[in-house]
Amino acid sequence: MESEIVFVPSAFKHGISAEDICHAYKTRIYARQMEGYDNKYGFIGFNRAGNPIEVFYNPIGEDTIKIFHAMGMRPGVFAQLRD
Repeated sequence: MESEIVFVPSAFKHGISAEDICHAYKTRIYARQMEGYDNKYGFIGFNRAGNPIEVFYNPIGEDTIKIFHAMGMRPGVFAQLRD
């Protein structure tokens, strides 16, 4: 079963659309809990044009995630999420 995705306004701060974030979620290649945080997770996936993006979220229930950040993938985030 796929998670329901909800967004907060900060998710769109860097110009990534909801459609691209959802596509990245479906195509995610790395996902993990962010070091030093109890309820912050991240993943790397691809937007609809095939470019990698980083997305941060909080689980807010058994089948729901709240996306609060999305932007083009940065090397430091890639290193953190793939390790």
